[in-house]
Amino acid sequence: MAIEKVREYFKGLGLEDRIQEFDVSSATVDLAAEAVGVEGARICKTLSFKDMDDEEGCILIQTAGDTKINNQKFKKFFGFKAKMLSPDEVLAKTGHAIGGVCAFAITDPKVRIYCDESMKRFTTVFPACGSDNSAIEFTCDELFKYSNALEWIDVSKIPEDEASKPEEGK
Repeated sequence: MAIEKVREYFKGLGLEDRIQEFDVSSATVDLAAEAVGVEGARICKTLSFKDMDDEEGCILIQTAGDTKINNQKFKKFFGFKAKMLSPDEVLAKTGHAIGGVCAFAITDPKVRIYCDESMKRFTTVFPACGSDNSAIEFTCDELFKYSNALEWIDVSKIPEDEASKPEEGK
């Protein structure tokens, strides 16, 4: 089970006690926000894309829950069009199933992990921990560090009405 793999990973870092498990599903941004008790934008969703530079690998982008990938920004940064993985490909390449995908405990060097700038609006965010009923609260710096992200990138678009709101959760 993927959550056990993530739990072991965090245990090695002394962070396993920070994992939250819920009696309800947190498989979508809305469900996770309700389970955690925060606005959906503070849910860190991990999106999985084909890596056109390496067929065997994939690209994981951790982004704020209220964003969508901006195809022009994606193509400019990566040099190819964004194409999401199928649910079977996500599980095969990351070890995590849809609804619990996260960038933790990924040991395959062909999986490239990035953090999107959209999350920097918040003091803390809540990524999943390998199951469809889990989360962990991290600062953006912690998320970057513990997900072994390569860099912060700007490939998303924030809904215009949300971009002008002051940050909540500080």
